[in-house]
Amino acid sequence: MHKRIASAIMVAVLLVSGLMAAGCPVAPIEEAIVEEGISRGADKIVVAHRGASGYLPQHTLEAYAMAFAQGADFIEPDLVMTKDGVLVCMHCLVLCATTNVEEVFPDRVREDGRWWVADFTLAEIRQLRVHELTLPDGTVRFPGRFPLDDSYFTVPTFAEMIQLIQGLNKSTGRNVGVYPEIKRPAWHREQGLPMEEALVDVLHQHGYMGPDANVFIQSFESEALKRLRFELGVEMPLVQLVWEAPWVYDYGVGVTGEPFVSDLTREDIMAVAAYADGLGPWKHRIEANPDIVRWAHEAGLLVHTWTIRNDVLPERFATYEEELYQLFFVYGVDGVFTGFVDTAVQFLGRLGYRCVVPVQLVAPAIQEGPRNVIFFHPDGYGPNHWNALRIWLVGPDDRLNWDRLPYMAPYTEHMRDDLTASSHGGATVHAY
Repeated sequence: MHKRIASAIMVAVLLVSGLMAAGCPVAPIEEAIVEEGISRGADKIVVAHRGASGYLPQHTLEAYAMAFAQGADFIEPDLVMTKDGVLVCMHCLVLCATTNVEEVFPDRVREDGRWWVADFTLAEIRQLRVHELTLPDGTVRFPGRFPLDDSYFTVPTFAEMIQLIQGLNKSTGRNVGVYPEIKRPAWHREQGLPMEEALVDVLHQHGYMGPDANVFIQSFESEALKRLRFELGVEMPLVQLVWEAPWVYDYGVGVTGEPFVSDLTREDIMAVAAYADGLGPWKHRIEANPDIVRWAHEAGLLVHTWTIRNDVLPERFATYEEELYQLFFVYGVDGVFTGFVDTAVQFLGRLGYRCVVPVQLVAPAIQEGPRNVIFFHPDGYGPNHWNALRIWLVGPDDRLNWDRLPYMAPYTEHMRDDLTASSHGGATVHAY
């Protein structure tokens, strides 16, 4: 086994072993579900944003392995190309944001003061060390994350990333997918580095092909996705990412390529459905217009939004879980990108959304006084029918306290008449 992949697997092994040794607490919902009734829900997914980037330097095999061990459904590698045409996992077109390239190759800097991936061969990039993401002034983007200099991580190729995930799938019996993003494909093509063809070649070499392949291909450039679909005949799922107009796309030096910028009207979304299978808008765009999700679903598109971070919360949310709830269960998105896979997976697990909940589940005796309950809306048997699963606070009168969690109001309003008569009228509860 390649030693780079083997070392990354050790991260997953140590993580899982540590969790088992620590005796991780089991969510109350899981205690209430008979073992044979559990199956993995497929309609709400957690995508590891650049791997477990909340804990380890992004786009390293170690970060991908950790995300796998934490329960990710898909793992995202951003892809750029080396001078000799190899797809490597990196978010930026430049090396200086996440590696020590300025120390190893001080004389290879361009006039703009940056070291570009496309100027280096894979062999040269192998000599670099990867560190946490830094800003142009050298400060760390997320100072509370992995220490900047206390590490030895390297840049993996896309093929190595896939081999790691497929190897872990085989050894664990799971089926975790890959979710690559091709970065600035039009610019790469101008450099004589056609990304679309290289991407398809690597995916096909590793068995990904056809509409049911466990992969999503994403890009901000609609022309690249159309090229994949109509010129290269790609049937694998494609996702159109949505750029925000104020953002700089050209790196400030004229990098070519037109990102997909749209008002995301119903008509705009229908046009995307002509060549893509999913839509990837920024979470704040959905906040501004939640109808985007409904329109996308009506057009047959999945909606995967980004990026949910434990350490960078929007002001309106007190916790990471509140933001996840709003996106998943109020707005109805199908997936989220996060570098904190464990907390997102645990959130869905506590809500039972990844389980088929047996209809015969009964509530234990209700005790006196305030307490939390797990609440099930009993109108179906599969995961799609348990979207109303919520955590509530029950008052001394055994009534659901609707005012404790006001952000849940949009869903619960139409159920108020059925459920205020009793804390478990028309529902199944599990007290804890």
